[in-house]
Order: sequence, then C-alpha cells, then structure tokens
Amino acid sequence: MDPKSVFLADITNRELELFLTKHHTVFIPVGATEQQGPHSPVSTGVLIPQEIAKRVAEKQKDALVAPALPYTLSYPHRGFACEFSLSIDTFMATIRDLAISFARAGFKRIVFLNGHYDNTYAIAYACAQVADQLPEGAKAFPFNYWDGIPADRWSKMYEDGRGLHAGEGEVSMILAIRPDLIDREYLNAEFPNFPETKTKSPALHTAFFFSAPRSVYSMTKSGTWGDATKATAEKGEQFLQWGVQSVIDLMQDIETTFKELPIR
Repeated sequence: MDPKSVFLADITNRELELFLTKHHTVFIPVGATEQQGPHSPVSTGVLIPQEIAKRVAEKQKDALVAPALPYTLSYPHRGFACEFSLSIDTFMATIRDLAISFARAGFKRIVFLNGHYDNTYAIAYACAQVADQLPEGAKAFPFNYWDGIPADRWSKMYEDGRGLHAGEGEVSMILAIRPDLIDREYLNAEFPNFPETKTKSPALHTAFFFSAPRSVYSMTKSGTWGDATKATAEKGEQFLQWGVQSVIDLMQDIETTFKELPIR
C-alpha cells in the first residue's frame, strides 16, 4: 500500500517503514529565503524544486519528498532586507547531518534537489565529506533541477542566460504554482550591465558571485535579473514539465553510472 502522500511530513512512521521495504529514494528540496525582485515571494527558490520533486515522486511512485531546506547560502544578496542565510560552514554541516540521518532511517538515495545556484558546490562538498560515514549502499548527492534540461530549452527558460534571478523563467513557474504570491503590479525588467569578456566562461560566475558577498545587491537596483514582465503561467507549466523530465533523466543516468562505475 502506497503512503497517503509523497510528502514525508504528511505520513506516519508506520507508512515510512512500509515504504522503505520497497523503495529507498528521498528528495530533499534545497532552496533559499532571499529577495526575488519587487514582485516575487522570497520562497521562490524553495517552491520550485519542491514542486518539481513532488511531481517526480507522484509520477515515478518510488520516492518521497522531505521537508525543504529553506535557509542556505544567499550572501550574494546581502544588502537587501530579505537575505536570510546560513554561514557556509553551518550549511555544509546541515547537509552532512541530514545525509546521515536519512541514511540511518533506511534511505539509500538521498538526493539534495537544488533550486538555488549559489548552493551548488557546497552541497557537493558536504556530500563528499560524509560519504564514508554512510551505510554500505547508501549515497547522498546533489543536482540542480535544471542540470538535465537541454541547452535550447534552458535558453528559453532563462532568457539565453540573461535572466537568472526573478526573471521570466522563475516568475513563470511561480505563476504556475502559486499565482497569488506574485505582485503583478511590480513586475519589472532589469539586466546587470555586464562588461564584454573574452572568454564568456562560467568560471566568471565562480570568481565574481560565489566569492563575493553583496554581488547581486551591488549589480542590480531592484534585485531582478531578467524580464519578469514576459512571465506567464502557461510558460511556467511548460518549464516545470521540463524540470520534471530533467530530474527523471538525471536519476536514471546516475543509477546507470553507479552500476557501471562502482566506487570501491
């Protein structure tokens, strides 16, 4: 008998024990509690991966969705009123403790499904730190919900890479999930005035954003990074479906990789 809900928080201990006799995967949505321009809820970074995890679990029927981790790494937004975050050390310790706790319960695939770019490296490093403490067969690992989205679709979601925060993509998805949370009167467009670069390398993000508190606050006036005025619920539903397929494909690929390349 399947649990009454895919949300771990909604089921009983007995239902979890029964679930674990057949399945072993849990998605832990990881987001942020930070400003999302003048128009979107500060929970945006949590709501999107949580919704995608929910849809994947309902479709695949082999995973549960744990309560989301809402306080993470938002230091590039420092300066805005809404920047509620943990230190890097505390965040990584939280990831480590959660991995151990879920593995102790009996989960063998503890998937940190990230919806906030700034968390990416820290989650991976924390999973590496804790790997040797997990029971045999248990693995904790992260990926971003967009990692498996083909490049042409990713470009549509994130305005060719120009709308990475509170722009068309994220606002559209919130319109599809919780339209009541969008303040349409304040939808706006703002693009940071990035200089022309020779390499156009992703390494510039690592060097500038990940290593620089206040970076987003310094480069934007409103906190928007994209064109939120183009957002629609219809686009958001499409983007969410792409995110769901991304996660399904990534899960299949990682299982194939674990099987073909076992770690001794």
